[in-house]
Amino acid sequence: MAVNTTEAAREVWFLTGSQGLYGPGTLDQVAEQSQAVAKRLAGANLPVEIVWKPVLLDAGAIHRQMLEANSTPECVGVIAWMHTFSPAKMWIAGLDALRKPLLHLHTQANVALPWATIDMDFMNLNQAAHGDREFGYIQSRLQVPRKTVAGHVESPDVQERVGHWARAALGVAELRSLELARFGDNMRDVAVTEGDKVEAQLRFGVSVNTYSVNELVAAVDGVPDGEIDPLVQEYADTYTVAPELLPGGDRHESLRYGARIELGLRSFLTDGGFGAFTSNFEDLGGLRQLPGLAVQRLMADGYGFGGEGDWKTSVLLRASKAMAEGLPGGTSFMEDYTYHLVPGEEKILGAHMLEVCPSLTSARPSLEIHPLSIGGREDPVRLRFTADPGAGVVVGIADLGDRFRLTANVVHLVEPDEALPRLPVACAVWEPEPSLATSAESWLTAGGPHHTVLTTALDREVYEDFADMLSVELAVIDASTTVREFQRELHWNDVYHRLTRAGAR
Repeated sequence: MAVNTTEAAREVWFLTGSQGLYGPGTLDQVAEQSQAVAKRLAGANLPVEIVWKPVLLDAGAIHRQMLEANSTPECVGVIAWMHTFSPAKMWIAGLDALRKPLLHLHTQANVALPWATIDMDFMNLNQAAHGDREFGYIQSRLQVPRKTVAGHVESPDVQERVGHWARAALGVAELRSLELARFGDNMRDVAVTEGDKVEAQLRFGVSVNTYSVNELVAAVDGVPDGEIDPLVQEYADTYTVAPELLPGGDRHESLRYGARIELGLRSFLTDGGFGAFTSNFEDLGGLRQLPGLAVQRLMADGYGFGGEGDWKTSVLLRASKAMAEGLPGGTSFMEDYTYHLVPGEEKILGAHMLEVCPSLTSARPSLEIHPLSIGGREDPVRLRFTADPGAGVVVGIADLGDRFRLTANVVHLVEPDEALPRLPVACAVWEPEPSLATSAESWLTAGGPHHTVLTTALDREVYEDFADMLSVELAVIDASTTVREFQRELHWNDVYHRLTRAGAR
């Protein structure tokens, strides 16, 4: 059963600006054409429902529309288009009140100009080039966070960029209602997994609270025996199960206990309405195994997760899962583990103790059991696989004390140079842009964490939109990055975020 924190389909409202000056005939055409644009967006395979709203003609209607958007849970954002000329002072109160993500779509109804027949009626009706500049000014004057997309609505590039923004809006909406359960605290003496949970709730909306590990143990121990057999059968149908874990095998009881952990953990999260969680191998209470298989399968179902109590990465993973829903590729908790430093062949091998999401592979994972050298518990069961090759992004979140920073690196997942027969965990191998040395130096300079989210479903533009919506810093490492320019960007970011913090919306 996948995580489900929404009760209704997510909507983006399509708002059109005009004014009463043009008369009812022109305004009827404005409404007709704006509905056609909204309908075209609705047919563009976006991850949200596009809901057209009546044309806005005055300040009172605009303000009421924005307040309604704020108070409607299904509405995750608004798209605004000035079909004609909509005097921007009418928009001041509405834009100042808006708390949902905003996209300014700079488009027009027609693709080509009908040169031979253009008259002033046509000019008065089709003047988004004029009206959107007025709207752009007032957004800048009010410092309204927004994304601007220019081009005809039929353009695949326009539709793709609107889709990126819509996915980021879904991630933001998910955070606004997200509940996260921490089972125990974070790993002792680790710095980067610490963070300000109050600031996270203020900035993102997520509620982060701690629960005793033994509350989870009680849920695990309370799983009826009759629920375990069907889940074990599901494992056999879904994965290549090691012989010793199969019924009659000498480690079958370990698999059954792994199933018991999954059932107990899943029921705890479902009953509490949690969409994300953490665990910590230093605080397992009465659990006989470190949760491995259970965590992997819950991540595959959309839950956020952070190892060693890392709640910030768990939050980021859940948001990323929400943004990536329905897309090919996968999204997982990850950790940069070790390097291949042969000149010209540099690569990163990423893994974790057990917790890598099987959404990263299209192959059939194997379900195995191996010793775990830390934690002092029984050998845990886990899924083992290697992530599929392809384009990806690695994203981390850190609390810098005065703000949160997202650091992202564009990467290319590749096959390992050789088989990894003795590596008993799932893993991914990637080549970071622009090179391992520049990537690593930049990441370290940014204070990026060692726990990350690795996604092959999302690209950098989604995270750029996501960061803009949340007014959170994002430092991107890509093919054009140099260490010196990256350092300068961080210095400018530091000044910008310190100056704008007091006036943050």
